[in-house]
Amino acid sequence: MEALHIEHRRSALRSDQDVVADVIAGRKEAYGILLRRYNQLLYRALRGYLHHEADVQDAMQETYLKAHEKLHQYKGDAAFSTWLVRIGINEALQHLRRAKKRSGHGPSDLDERLLQLPDTRMDPEHTAIHSETRRIVERAIDRLPTAYRAVYLLREVEGLPVTEVAACLGITEGNVKVRLHRAKALLQETVWKQLADVPVFAFGQAHCDLLVQRVLERIGA
Repeated sequence: MEALHIEHRRSALRSDQDVVADVIAGRKEAYGILLRRYNQLLYRALRGYLHHEADVQDAMQETYLKAHEKLHQYKGDAAFSTWLVRIGINEALQHLRRAKKRSGHGPSDLDERLLQLPDTRMDPEHTAIHSETRRIVERAIDRLPTAYRAVYLLREVEGLPVTEVAACLGITEGNVKVRLHRAKALLQETVWKQLADVPVFAFGQAHCDLLVQRVLERIGA
């Protein structure tokens, strides 16, 4: 057990570039380090575009598989997380387009226009209140137009700096700030201000373990 903890600490200290180099060199199991490092970020990024849990997890898996195929193209010019999220957003948009073709329905006109733009322990009562307030926040976020939702989740929930949000979404920093301002206005001041610290859209450990296992199996690790 101690040896496992030591290995986890060593993995946490390694840079993304070093891990990428290991994977390219043939140590495919090392790819799991990157999955665990960025599962939460990627989940929230894709959750900004896709509403259904199954769709998000499918898109995450495809994102990791495509990123693995293109890993030799990653030159370190941008942060690995930014490179990965951009692949993920493209996958989410493709999913929405496929869904629109199948059903004849898709994102709202506003969404389409925006998309085209460049372990604290609590007693049972408090646990129930915490869960309900999180559901309230998540439902409010879900009602945001897609582009506003994506910016809000990456900036306010995930805590990425404005520069990285802009790089992930391929828009200007000014656009990030404008969309964030509009998102907050739409959420109602009492919701986003009073509940800003609620950890919404958390990607739990069980989901994380399962996704890592599936991706590593798919790449033959």
